[in-house]
Amino acid sequence: MDKNHRLSEFLRARRALVRPEDHGMPAGTRRTPGLRREEVAVLAGVSTDYYVRLEQGRERNPSPQVQRALAAALLLEDEEAAHLRALIDPPQHGRPWAAAREYAGPHLVSLLDTWADTPALVYGRYLDLLAVNALGEALFSWLGNATSLITAMFLNPAAQDFYRDWPVVAQGCVAALRAANPDPDDERLQDLVGELSVRNPDFARMWARHEVRVKTASAKRFRHPMAGELTLDFETFSVNSAPGQHLVVYRAEPGSAAAQSLVLLGSLALTELPHTQDEGHIPHDLR
Repeated sequence: MDKNHRLSEFLRARRALVRPEDHGMPAGTRRTPGLRREEVAVLAGVSTDYYVRLEQGRERNPSPQVQRALAAALLLEDEEAAHLRALIDPPQHGRPWAAAREYAGPHLVSLLDTWADTPALVYGRYLDLLAVNALGEALFSWLGNATSLITAMFLNPAAQDFYRDWPVVAQGCVAALRAANPDPDDERLQDLVGELSVRNPDFARMWARHEVRVKTASAKRFRHPMAGELTLDFETFSVNSAPGQHLVVYRAEPGSAAAQSLVLLGSLALTELPHTQDEGHIPHDLR
């Protein structure tokens, strides 16, 4: 698919997600959700004909000023606006590390293991689990030996039991996958998206939204098969030594029920979860 069609898909998908009320306009009666093309054109300060040509792929190079105006009209976040710019003017330089197999560096793995009371993990560009400490492995025990977080999210039924807000978490994973892989010609990305789109209609629907969002900090609500329900805050850090990798650290409020659940999970990691071993707690098939 060439860049014009990618831009067309993105504009149509994002237009459908913006409500007229978001811009203070009356909704009225509409056959389809979102803004009309002429409304986007007015908001962006361009002619309707020009915007239609953009959506149809007949206009190829909107100016930086028009790009900024479109981003404002479509209420794009910073990552989404950057994605829009990349669709219009793809980077010319290659990504020599893109095809390399990802792994967590030994110093990073050692750092994870110093946090005995805090679940922590590292994932890569394709949301592969690259390393996890003992408590993190206990928290995510439902994964078993699986290493693809995005595949488990959509193809393992246990995910919807584990994540109490599964639709929100799943959409965040899809948006993060797109944010981490701006090159739509990436073969592994194409294979991954193709497989998940065929096997799970929820993934296909979420991918079609064209949301682009980097994971940052928030809270997640879990339902662990042994520790019960718990809510943990988390923070996501970019790994500067390995572009595309992220470190996620979870924490519970001291003295909270979630903190007590982590203590229980720590005990389980030592006794009832025999797959939690040394070797840096790197997923089995990445060792």
